[in-house]
Parts: sequence; structure tokens; C-alpha cells
Amino acid sequence: MIDKLTHNAIELLKNLIATQSFSTEEEGTAMLIEQWFESENIPFKKLQNNVIAYNKHFDNNKPTILLNSHHDTVKPNLAYTKDPLNAHIEDGKLFGLGSNDAGGCLVSLIATFTHFYNQKNLNYNLVIVASAEEENSGKNGLNSTLAQLPEIDFAIVGEPTLMQLAIAEKGLVVFEGLIKGTPSHAAHPNDDNSIYKTIEALEWFRNFKFEKTSEVLGDVKMTVTQINAGKQHNVVPAETHLVIDVRVNDKYSNQEIYDTISELAPCDVTPRSLRLNSSSIDIKHPIVQAGIAMGRTTYGSPTLSDQSVLSCQSLKLGPGDSTRSHSADEFIYIDEIKEGIKIYVELLKRMIV
Repeated sequence: MIDKLTHNAIELLKNLIATQSFSTEEEGTAMLIEQWFESENIPFKKLQNNVIAYNKHFDNNKPTILLNSHHDTVKPNLAYTKDPLNAHIEDGKLFGLGSNDAGGCLVSLIATFTHFYNQKNLNYNLVIVASAEEENSGKNGLNSTLAQLPEIDFAIVGEPTLMQLAIAEKGLVVFEGLIKGTPSHAAHPNDDNSIYKTIEALEWFRNFKFEKTSEVLGDVKMTVTQINAGKQHNVVPAETHLVIDVRVNDKYSNQEIYDTISELAPCDVTPRSLRLNSSSIDIKHPIVQAGIAMGRTTYGSPTLSDQSVLSCQSLKLGPGDSTRSHSADEFIYIDEIKEGIKIYVELLKRMIV
């Protein structure tokens, strides 16, 4: 059964790659996922472009595991030399946009869920959400389904980790910074130039260190990524605008980060959102210990995923390599998908059978 599911999962991934599914435009890939469940006689429901299914013998008295990965993609970058929607295999690599991030993970989790779907007397329920709008942290992604789901004991979020155990993930806050000055003609003296005042703010963001360091995720990392001011060569602008990208470890909430920066930074700051918090799972959690017993290693992930909208403990785990995500000529090895399904099945078997 595993071999057949694996073959079908790879075929599903080829079809997903060939179907454009930029964030908010996932109708076509949602339909392909629905067709999988229909072919396996698995009931499902659709919320926006999120597709949800429950194991056949779901029992409200049992704890529930969420399996999740996404079927939206970023837009292909200009460095592509291959057609991003042409799913094809070369030298054991399946090329195409979304193959690695996170199509390989998604189809492996769908195959794993299907493997367990009909089994009776499981220790846990299983619910799978093939989610939309992950890449743009959109309002109609996984977060929009949570109120419709039962209480989740813990989640496995499918993202490319080389099938190692990402037991923590950094959160994200993007701040708009504002430095105010006095506008004037460039020919006249001005000791309140907003651009020059930005130097102090840039130095502060470069040098400030949050005290708490995470054993898994390291330090909070702040990076000024954009700066904008002025429209004419002969006018000193009244304002200079910054964008600051802050990656938050599991020792702080996003609100705590905002409170600290707003109090100490030498400029005004406004967060775009505080909802993308860091996430983690206890290294002593049974799912983590089961993975370690299988020879998997643990680490902390610097990249953001749908874990950020979950309030339960969650583990990031999936086939593929994060360094290939959003790269030109994206690919995943066929053998990575085969291994991913086997490891997912064995890992869950140690928990739920």
C-alpha cells in the first residue's frame, strides 16, 4: 500500500506543480487535492481554498493530531532557466515551482493520512489541512480554519527540513520606523535633517541585543531592510521611513519585542502585525522522542511557517531542503519524497497505533 500511495503522491505533486497556485489563487490546486480524497473515498470539506479531512473513526474522546502543509507558492523569480510550471524529472530530481516548498511535504502528508484513514482503534485522531495563503501569511490560510477544527493536541507542519526535527521556529515582526525632521531647502542650514537623524536609529538597530538567548533558536535578530526618504534633490525631507525585520526566538512574545523597541529605539515604530509568534515543542514530547529514537536530529528553524498561527505545540518536519525554497529551478529529489512518507508513517505509527 505504501508503494502505491508513494507513486500516486508523486503524480499528485506533478499535477500540483503544473497548476498555478500563487497565494490567494489556489483554486486549481485545491481541486486536485479534493480529487485525491474523492478517489480514496475520504470525505472532506473546503474552507476558502483550504481542504480539510478527518480520519474515518474520529472519536471526540481522543486527542487529535493536526497534519498540515500548504499548496500555495510564491511567484517564480527571474533567474529561472526552466519553465516553473513544467513538472519533469531529471537525474532523480522533480523540478517545478513549489516542488520543494512545500509540495513534497504536502503530498507526503496526504499519503500518510490516507494510509491511516481507515484504521480503527487509533490512540489519536488525525485531521489534515492542506492550507492556502501560507506564503503571504494571508487571512484565508490555516488561521481561518482553526475555529472550525477540534482542539489540537499537537501538530506536524510539513516544511522542508531534510526530515530532521525542527523543534522550534522563530517568529516574525515587521516594523515601520519613522524618523521626523524639519523640511527645508537644501541650500540652507538645517540641524534637524531626518536623513541624518536616521544614522542614530540605524546604529541602534544594528547594535541593540535582546538579553534572552534560546538554546534552540539563538538570539533575536533585527535587520533594517528598507529605507526611504525624499523626492527632490533640493528639498530636505520631513520624514525618513525604515522597515525593520525582526526574527523572534521562543524566549519572547511579539508583544514583548514591540514593547521593548517602542520604549528604547530612537524613532517611532509601528508593527505591521504581532500575530506571527515563535513556536516550539518540548524536546521531551513523545513525538520528538520517537523521532530521535528513529535517528532524527533536532534543531531550531529560522524560517517562518504556518506554525506561527498555531497555539498548540508543533513540530516542523518534511522532505526537501529549506535552502532550495524560493530558489530558481526549484526541485525535490524523488527519493526524498519516498523517504518522507516512510518516516512520517513510522513516526506516527509509534504514536497512534
